Parts: sequence; C-alpha cells; structure tokens
Amino acid sequence: MGMKAIFSNRLYKYKIDANFVMSMDHTLRVFNQAKHFRYQAEVRELRGVKEKSSVSIHQRLKQRYGLNDYYANSAVQQGRALLSAQKELKNIYMRNKKEQINAVKRKIKATKARLTTLQKIKASFVKGTPTFNKTSREQQKGVFFVVTYKHHTRLFYRAYDFEHQHLDVEIKYLKSRLGQLNFKKDRYEKQLIKLTTKVTGVCFGSKKLARGRLTQKSYHAHPERWQKDWAAARYGKMTISGRKDAKSGNFVFHYHPEMHALTFKAIDQCVISLSDVVFPYGQDHVNCAIQTQMNLKDKKKYGKPIGWSLEDHGDYYIVKCLIDVPATPYLNTSTSTGMVGVDLNVNHIAVANVNDIGQCVDAFTLPFNLEGKTSGQVTKIIEAEVMALVDYAVKHHKPLAIERLDTTRSKVSRPYGHRKANRR
Repeated sequence: MGMKAIFSNRLYKYKIDANFVMSMDHTLRVFNQAKHFRYQAEVRELRGVKEKSSVSIHQRLKQRYGLNDYYANSAVQQGRALLSAQKELKNIYMRNKKEQINAVKRKIKATKARLTTLQKIKASFVKGTPTFNKTSREQQKGVFFVVTYKHHTRLFYRAYDFEHQHLDVEIKYLKSRLGQLNFKKDRYEKQLIKLTTKVTGVCFGSKKLARGRLTQKSYHAHPERWQKDWAAARYGKMTISGRKDAKSGNFVFHYHPEMHALTFKAIDQCVISLSDVVFPYGQDHVNCAIQTQMNLKDKKKYGKPIGWSLEDHGDYYIVKCLIDVPATPYLNTSTSTGMVGVDLNVNHIAVANVNDIGQCVDAFTLPFNLEGKTSGQVTKIIEAEVMALVDYAVKHHKPLAIERLDTTRSKVSRPYGHRKANRR
C-alpha cells in the first residue's frame, strides 16, 4: 500500500471570489503558524527550556489558534512527522561526520609519513651523507638530485639548492598542513558531539532564503520582495489528513466528481467553494476513490482516508488529492527460475540473466551516452533503457536484482580533493 499525490489544474485567483481568496490566505497562514508552534513547543521541551505542559498539544493549538479538531490534528501529525524526519536526518549527519573524521585521520597519517620521510632526508644532509627512501619521489641520480612528479621533474645540481629550495619548503608546508588537518579534525569532533547532544531546530522557509535577506543583492534593493518570498515559503502550503470514517474520506474537504467542485470549511468558518477543479493526470483515480468511499456502508472497517493539500503559487492555487494506492498484485519476487542481475555504469547498464542454480544464461549491455546532456535528457535516456530492461525481465518471468551501495564514504570523504578545486 502506497500513497499517491494527484495534482489539479491551476486555480487562478482572479477567477475566485475575493472573499474566498482572503479566507484561504488566512487559513494557510494560521495553519502553518499552528504547525510551527507545535514543532517548536516540543523542541523546547526536549531541550529542557520549558517544562512539559499538563495540557495536550492538541488542546493548546485549538485554544491558541481557534482550530477545530481536524485542523489541529493535521498540524499535530505534521509536527510529529517533522520531528521523526529530523531524528533520521541526525543519524545520517552523524554517520557523515564520522566518515569525515576518519577521512581527516587518514590524511593526517599520510601527511605525517611524508613529513617523517623528508625529515630523515634532511637529517642525512646535515650529517653529510645524503640517503633517500627507495619509494620517495626524491632521489639522487649521479651528482644530481631529482624530484619526480606526475607531469614534470625538478632537477637540482647542488645539494645546497636541493636542501633549501625543496626540502625546507616542503617540510614547512607539511607542518602547516598538519596543523590545519588537526584543527579540522577537532572541529569535526566538536560538531559530532553537538549533533549527539543537541536537539536541532528547523528553519521554516529554508535557511537559504533566511540568509538571502542579507546576502542577495536583489533583496537588498527590494526588501518587500524578500518579505513576499519569505511569507510564501513559510505559509504557502497546507495538508489536511483524511479520515477513513468520513463520508468522502475527509471531514474538511469535500469533492464532488460529477460537478468538479471542491468545498471546504476554512478556519474562519467560511465555506469555500472552488469550481472547475479537475485532475488532468488522475481524474479517474480521484473519482474512483471518492465514489468507493461514499458507497461503503461500514466505513470504519473498510474505509480509506483521502488527504487534501492546498498550495499557494502566487497568482494561482494548486490542489493535491492524496489517495491510497494498493500494491500491485503482479510483483514477482520468486527466484525459483532465476533472476536478472543489473549493474549501473557510467555509459551502460550491464545485465546478466542467471538460472535457479546461479549459472549465467545470457549477458549483455544496454549502452547510452550522457555526455553533454541536460538533466531532463539524462532522465529520458535512462528511462528508455530501464523500460527495455523491465520488458526483458517480464518476458523471462524473472525478478530484477540490483546492488545496494553505501555511498556515504564517496560523497563525504572527498577522496579526490575539493570538488570545485578539481574543475580548474
């Protein structure tokens, strides 16, 4: 069982009654304020700033913002979901931070080894008997001292020049680099402790937009533009959860499929009616879900909730219908006849067809070229190859198997240095 969001057409504000638009804007703002308060109240309690209230958060929202049970329940549920998401994100951040610490430790170890090698060479020069490590890039070739790099080679004719122009400079740089790495490791460890102990908050409206008020030139010249964007980001969306015992799956929103009309009761008790609300890419699914719910006799036992979401996009509104989609009954998970293994590569998909005892029956590749393509073109190119792959699996009646990679280390540790620096 999964959830599917079906988008409506654009509902332009100039076609809607002005009183309805005002009431919808008020509802969006008050609902989001209630959601923010619900989340922040629990964060303060978890941090120990405030004692836990004897009154439930549901009742506090109703009293503070004048909400009915359905609006308050949706705000409480969204706040709870946001808290749960933050906990999962914290685990990801902690795992990433640990990998960053390990990456810095590896760099410190390599830097120390390199520094020790150069210091030994330096000490041998001081004694007057130059000796070199067999694996180091510094070597003595006859009477010359050679430093070999990937694309070029430095040649020194005298020991004095080699010692002071290369060894001393490299040793000084490595000591400085070692200090920087130790500082970075210490900073990462403090951040890890902070992640472990602190209850993180959320910036509703995004941190990027909050910083943009002071960092973006367009907002400096037009502060009212930032205020408009900030309000749209903070108060532009509202989702009301459904109830399976409701006549149409929701006690706030009611959709009439035969008239394509959507009605709901706003927070200020205004009954808003929106006409010509159609769903171009799923009208049949919406109609079927609502008709099925309305025709049920025992809704508490067999009913399914239908959620509704309202989004303000400036000149128009978008409505989303959230319905439950049953799992496909044609999902093949049996490996009695074998399976089709898939490996994704930079320019092709490698496919291997094996039988029930693991013997390779067929193997081939699905090539593609993504160089110079836009993100939309890349999506369509890969989509075409995946469709061919699925058709192959359906034809042979075998499930698909793909490797599950943990990309934490490759994304976080930066094994090849800074991404922007590598572009040069």
